Amino acid sequence: MALNLQRHRIQPSRGRWWVKSCKRCQRMNVPNVDYVVSFYPPSASDPALLLELKTRRPPSLVERAGRETWSVDFSPDGAWFAWSMGHGIVWVVAWPLDSEESQNGETDRGDKSFSCGHPVWGLAFGPRPPKSNATACPAKARSEGKNSLLLATGLENGVIKIWNVLTGSAVFDLHGHEGVVRDLVFPQNGTLTLISSSRDKTLRIWDLAHKGKKVQVLYGHKDWISSCCVSSDCSMIASVGRFDRMVCLWSLRSYTFIRNLTGGAHKTVYLLSSCDFSPDGAILATAAFSGSSWWIDLWDPYTAEKLATLADYFEDYGQNQISAIQFSPNGLHLTLVTDDRALRIWELGEKGMVMETKRDRDSNGLCCKYHPQGGVVATGTRDGHVRFWRAPSAVPSLCHLCRSILRHSISTHQIEALPLPKRILEYLTYKNIPERLKSCCSSDEEEWES
Repeated sequence: MALNLQRHRIQPSRGRWWVKSCKRCQRMNVPNVDYVVSFYPPSASDPALLLELKTRRPPSLVERAGRETWSVDFSPDGAWFAWSMGHGIVWVVAWPLDSEESQNGETDRGDKSFSCGHPVWGLAFGPRPPKSNATACPAKARSEGKNSLLLATGLENGVIKIWNVLTGSAVFDLHGHEGVVRDLVFPQNGTLTLISSSRDKTLRIWDLAHKGKKVQVLYGHKDWISSCCVSSDCSMIASVGRFDRMVCLWSLRSYTFIRNLTGGAHKTVYLLSSCDFSPDGAILATAAFSGSSWWIDLWDPYTAEKLATLADYFEDYGQNQISAIQFSPNGLHLTLVTDDRALRIWELGEKGMVMETKRDRDSNGLCCKYHPQGGVVATGTRDGHVRFWRAPSAVPSLCHLCRSILRHSISTHQIEALPLPKRILEYLTYKNIPERLKSCCSSDEEEWES
């Protein structure tokens, strides 16, 4: 059900305003949940924080389970932002929130809310609409109704609901999963192919052009699947199992299992939480944590070689979960969401972080997403809130740009067969990154040994 919204703007001293659901939606027994937008000046306590979307709930829902923001996403053209704000509600707002249009209280920005009926654990925008729509304002695009921008939402009951963002209507449902749909991703080739991962131990590949009737099911995990991602050339799918500790690679062309990067032996007990391919597809990053540490492994998906590991250790047992990771659009940085800080940003190969928020055990971070053009990172929390952060600005070197273009279409095996000097080969295959690094966030300790 799509909810019709009315904007009510207020003008307090810090430029805070909110959107709330209309009276008709309350009569339809839709939870009266809205949000407040808070803009933060650069002089705030955390200078990286741009703005925050804070969920407002009636007293009956404040302490109830199901209020988490498990997933956030930007549309491919960066014109929309969606987040699961808890209690089965997904909000979709026009981006940027602080644009000139948003400052006009009478402008219809086209913001919407969708009631999914069950808690939403994963969501993803579909392919970019035609270019004729990209430069138009979201409200105008909606009124034309000629094109569609799809939003897929994965629910706790295993159903995937597909929505048309521009019209605000439900398109169809996908049935097949028997557990929580934990993650959703569309390939970057512009096709209406949707990959979903679930706690039922399977991944499913849906053809939305045929309303999901053509389905490929991938079996191999032994327990819940935490996360999945697709390589930039759309040839591989990666998935990580939370409890079986498997990092699986699958062929998106033949729908077959390729390999398990972690092997079969596990000397320590740990949980896998997230994974992401670099923009050129040459690196797969996976995030894991145990009782007193978290770490990120960088893999070569073509050779199954572990290139590097970034780790951090804690004195407080059980306070070290790493929830999500994502590469920046230019591939220079990797973003981390952990228990002790709302956001960290790491430059590959460096010892410390290029950016990190203040230490906060109550940050409750769950997910993160870069804006497609970079510069901004959105994070979701257990309280159903969303924070937007300034990402470090960096100009990629000519070497990095050349490597990114080359690796987008050439595998590691093809690179190694080229008659190039060793130093260039190591750079092109990312073997110039130190094998083991400690995230020296609170100290200047030296690199740790295994």
